[in-house]
Amino acid sequence: MNGRESARERPARGPGSGEAVTVPRPHSHPAKPRPAAGTAAGPAPAPKPAPEAGTAADAEAKETWDDGLIARRVTEATAAVLAAERASALETPHRGPGSPPPAPLAYDGSLRSRLDALRELVGLSRTRLDSHTLAEAGRVLDEAAARRKLSGRHTVVALAGATGSGKSQLFNALAGVAISETGVRRPTTAAPIACSWSDGAAGLIDRLGIPGRLRRRPLHNPESEAQLRGLVLIDLPDHDSAAVQHREQVDRILKLVDAVIWVVDPEKYADAVLHERYLRPMAGHAEIMFIVLNQVDRLPGDAADQVLDDLRRLLDEDGIALGEYEEPGATVLALSALTGEGVDDLREALGQFVAERGAAARRVAADVDAAAAELRPVYATGRRVGLTEEAREEFAARLADAVGATAAGEAAERAWLRNANRACGTPWLRLWRWYQGRGESTTGRIAVRTQADEEATARQRVEHAVRTVSERASAGLPAPWAQAVREAAVRGSQGLSEALDDLVARTGLPPGRPPRPGWWPVAVLVQAAMTLVQILGGLWLSGQIVGVMAPNLGVPVVLMVCGIVGGPLVEWGCRMAARGPARRYGQEAERRLREAAASCGRARVLDPVAAELLRYREVREQYARVVRTGSGVG
Repeated sequence: MNGRESARERPARGPGSGEAVTVPRPHSHPAKPRPAAGTAAGPAPAPKPAPEAGTAADAEAKETWDDGLIARRVTEATAAVLAAERASALETPHRGPGSPPPAPLAYDGSLRSRLDALRELVGLSRTRLDSHTLAEAGRVLDEAAARRKLSGRHTVVALAGATGSGKSQLFNALAGVAISETGVRRPTTAAPIACSWSDGAAGLIDRLGIPGRLRRRPLHNPESEAQLRGLVLIDLPDHDSAAVQHREQVDRILKLVDAVIWVVDPEKYADAVLHERYLRPMAGHAEIMFIVLNQVDRLPGDAADQVLDDLRRLLDEDGIALGEYEEPGATVLALSALTGEGVDDLREALGQFVAERGAAARRVAADVDAAAAELRPVYATGRRVGLTEEAREEFAARLADAVGATAAGEAAERAWLRNANRACGTPWLRLWRWYQGRGESTTGRIAVRTQADEEATARQRVEHAVRTVSERASAGLPAPWAQAVREAAVRGSQGLSEALDDLVARTGLPPGRPPRPGWWPVAVLVQAAMTLVQILGGLWLSGQIVGVMAPNLGVPVVLMVCGIVGGPLVEWGCRMAARGPARRYGQEAERRLREAAASCGRARVLDPVAAELLRYREVREQYARVVRTGSGVG
């Protein structure tokens, strides 16, 4: 049917009949219409007429009008024929009350696994990613669930194209009857029209939001019905229509159909809007796409082949795989809906495509691929991420420096040596040291962090340690997860300095003197003996001087010299022997404080950070399951 013909008077051809039935203008004299090719075999019992057509009594009382897109005036003689035609055109199920509903769609194991992984991925990410980022993935899950509940025996195919591409002509040619209006008025198709080749597709058409008055049935033709059984064809408005609502309808329905036939013409096949807004973004849906070059009858000689080759080149630049050499991809055909050239090839390709019953699952798989590609920046990373052992050790070391673990260990070592000197030193030296250190602490501790500036320095060290470990843990992560890691570290750092101060008070040196080894009493006794020898020698020498005892300078002098020299020698030996235990005591105090600081930092900072990294690892595993290829129908 010529797309340039007037909308007032237009021939309606049946497939292969070569005849046309003239549709008279409204308000002209009634003309008896010629029966369509599919109904000329003889009269058939007319079913109950549709509400739009009226009843036979109404037809007898007044002239009856059809409310389809092409207005037809009906006389009394043709009222019954029109009623039968309208009843068959409306999409109504013809199943009996006891007939089972259409079998729902079933996805194969690979696709089900990918959908489950995507659902888990969205669930794990809701608290980390904004709703806008997850919107497309949620839509894919919703549409996949909705499509799965509907008929698996039907394939919904949309006819999409630009203004004047002849898609409505092609729609009518495939249906074998003038269903969609064609003409020079633009836009011609104002609303999507559905045509189903078999019963049970009402749920699918309801999902597209197409009302009953825009649902049709093709021309009754057993051969065509057998070839296209299960096909639901949708004629869409022009995707470049001047009416915004038309473009919105196209965009909405294109997301819901199982496959798309893009109809292009020799003038607009390279249109930037078509390629940039639709074909290029849908490159991953190549397996469910047909690209049809219409109106080849307008091209002279071998120009059709040249245009078709250029169209293939453009599709290749768009990233659309072409189904050539038995490889999966888009089907590219050239035809003329006006002359019928190539229409049979499209009908045959559609028949094979629908018979496979895999388009719906392939569409869902392609949608999953597209959603995964859109989510890739928030999940995938090109480098290894995580909290390394080196970063953990460095964080613990920074906290240990902040609490002064090294200084505490040195203080503990000095305290141990000081107590050893006090225990094993000579009484005279101990008395002198006591006199000098009367105001010192008995534990040997030195207050090193009592000033405000030193406390501020310690707090800055803690903050720097937290900031460093959060930066290292978030390095290489996608922005949302890196932000989540940094926020977890910041939350954990709140109150960390106060907790470390309290920890130092509880985990520092124990009150009282350090523990004494077993050899200290022996050293004390030896020192006491050296002191007694000195005193005895002194008394003996004093007695000789005053004449109480007989003169004998050798013995008391030897005794005094032994006591005077022996005491320091014993003290020096004890000091040498105390270095090892003192060092171990200081190291133990430092280790204990380091472990306490590390434990506090791990509980408050590292564990929350590790939890965020673990969640990211989980979503990465789910994302890896989502991006696996494979789709099909079980």
